[in-house]
Amino acid sequence: MNRADIIALYTQDQRIEVEYPDSRRERLPNLVRHVNTSGGEGAIIYSDLDEHNVEQTIQEQLAYFNAIGQDFEWKLYDYDQPPDLKERLAALGFEIEEPEAIMVLDLRQAPAALFQPVKHDLRQIIKPEALQDVRQIEEQVWDTDETDLIEYLTGGLTDHPDQLSIYVAYIDNVPASSGWIYFPKGSRFASLWGGSTVEQYRKQGLYTALLAVRAQEARKRGVEYLTVDASPMSRPILEKFGFEIIAYAYACKAKAKLNA
Repeated sequence: MNRADIIALYTQDQRIEVEYPDSRRERLPNLVRHVNTSGGEGAIIYSDLDEHNVEQTIQEQLAYFNAIGQDFEWKLYDYDQPPDLKERLAALGFEIEEPEAIMVLDLRQAPAALFQPVKHDLRQIIKPEALQDVRQIEEQVWDTDETDLIEYLTGGLTDHPDQLSIYVAYIDNVPASSGWIYFPKGSRFASLWGGSTVEQYRKQGLYTALLAVRAQEARKRGVEYLTVDASPMSRPILEKFGFEIIAYAYACKAKAKLNA
């Protein structure tokens, strides 16, 4: 995989052209803005700025989201310009979260081990009420209230089930690990999310099993690439199966009325 080529493809496919069912995509001269239409936060997922327009553009986006009363995330990649964009966002009050590795796998070159039959007890979640198993896992792992996540996943299963597949791994019929995969319409990429495993069930191959079942579904659907925003814990497993880091990304969060 040529890194420059895949970054260019990823940028065009996943940042400039991608659309989400719960958002209105707005293509502006120097950025792509997604305005949430279902009560969640908005996002800026692509920008092409320089030192001459960066300050004005940031202020314009703060003013826009303030005016509609919507929190938003500016997703910043380490190859974005200008080089000090992160520092400029922080200076204007954005909360900068820890970086995540953007990793990509070319499914046409993926190792055969990823496509072997999965022997673990994995079940695809079809009915929204079964998402309580996902909630149980996520809240155990992260010690957080996952109401918003379950509402988001419920909306996905209800409104666009063709774009979202959710899996849970069980040990002795107990929910132990979960993950999901999102298939944007018309995209050459599918994105992996979740991958959380309850502590007492780790090191039993559940993360790998969930990775495999989603990769197999993606290949059956004709998807060319998988992408994931990887944590330090999951990165070594993904690298073992051929995922490569193409960038690091920062979620830069702004609350509505931030600069009022």
